[in-house]
Amino acid sequence: MRVRHASAARPQGSNEDFVFSSPSAVVVLDGAGMAPGMESGCRHGVAWYVEQLGTRLHAEAAQEGTSLTDCLAQAIEATADVHRDTCAVDDPLSPSATVAVARVRGDLFEWLALGDCTVVTEKGGVVTAITDDRLARVAPRAREALVEAAPGSEERRRAHQALVTEERGRRNTPSGYWVAAADPAAAHQALTGMENAASIQRAALLTDGAARLVTTFHETDWRGFLDLLTRSGPDHAIREVREAEQSDPDLSRWPRSKQHDDATIAYIHL
Repeated sequence: MRVRHASAARPQGSNEDFVFSSPSAVVVLDGAGMAPGMESGCRHGVAWYVEQLGTRLHAEAAQEGTSLTDCLAQAIEATADVHRDTCAVDDPLSPSATVAVARVRGDLFEWLALGDCTVVTEKGGVVTAITDDRLARVAPRAREALVEAAPGSEERRRAHQALVTEERGRRNTPSGYWVAAADPAAAHQALTGMENAASIQRAALLTDGAARLVTTFHETDWRGFLDLLTRSGPDHAIREVREAEQSDPDLSRWPRSKQHDDATIAYIHL
């Protein structure tokens, strides 16, 4: 498995995404950032959390005898234990992350998606994108209020805090959505699949900040996205995301929660 990857922080921000790859496994994480003025209850922060979780998850995934869901569960538990004595790891506002994993094990290509990271595969000429959209169904009114508030306004700041509070209150619950936080049981709510590795021509793992090129800006479709990665690579694709974001600074053409987002892509060629 050959992997090319790129990750870029939103302008004037720190990168809360994570990517790590080897010839047998690749992991992509998207840390859940906090709204301005809110505290997470963790003294380490989101970027630390995703690095700790991602590193452990890759180490587990490289062990071929364990399912990807069990790998994720073990990584979540181990990461929580590292800072359980110093941080409020079970608080709904504690750091969390969405996850995508791909692995080649023998003649199998395996994938996992938890939260709104996306796994894109091409098999027999058919391109499929898989994402866990349960978070998008939570707090619809609060989400609408955020999009409708003027960028940079006090109203928008309060709306962002209200959305985060409502979303986190339903984190890792049957009526809400599932992400990697401190509860290893969340791993078993992930979407998973496997295919014969020889049947997969191309694949990609990406955070929602990179997926914007298709899902928000509609600059291309998923086949076109893979073609862009094949032709120009992940760094170029992220630059196209940034150009689209910069062209709509008041969020009017493409309504969204924030102008920029961290963006991470791992492009896989088997």
